[in-house]
Amino acid sequence: MTPLITIAAGAIAAEAADQKSAEVTDWAGRLGWVAGLLLFVAFVYWLMRQGWKWRGSLQSGLPELPGAPERTGEARLTLHGRYHGSTTAGQWLDRIVAHGLGVRSRVELTLTDAGIAVVRPGARDFFLPAAALRGARLDKGIAGKVLTEGGLLIITWEHGGELLDSGFRSDRAAEHAAWVETVNSMTNATEGAR
Repeated sequence: MTPLITIAAGAIAAEAADQKSAEVTDWAGRLGWVAGLLLFVAFVYWLMRQGWKWRGSLQSGLPELPGAPERTGEARLTLHGRYHGSTTAGQWLDRIVAHGLGVRSRVELTLTDAGIAVVRPGARDFFLPAAALRGARLDKGIAGKVLTEGGLLIITWEHGGELLDSGFRSDRAAEHAAWVETVNSMTNATEGAR
């Protein structure tokens, strides 16, 4: 190295060693900003909670969810995965929150001739009677969850005079097609019997 470069490098190193971070002198101002930010976050959370409660009160006319009958018959299909919520049929952003239908959870679905048992650890279980099933399809989204095309199993069912779409995603997405085919064949057979 040339002597000029060595001198310049030494001067830069000495100057860097002398530099220190500026001391915090306005603790009250900083604490005020932190407290204000925490209050703002708490307020936004409170507003979201109030919106959830308000939506639940608007949907209070929806009757209680049916429970599984004692005898459901032999399982035709099972699915382990996630429950992503329910919406008004055809309105993929109109989430239903009444009776715990808005709570996401793990799920175990069992399809029998009597209907579909929806078992959700940590959330309320319910049952979709075969007579209430209106069809199934593959879709890409439901309120709060968007996936690739065909990544979500949507089951349409009737409850309390309203059509609802419930969204499920299997741990093995290849199972979705069998569910769509079987549920649709059940609904076609039910409609033909009416």
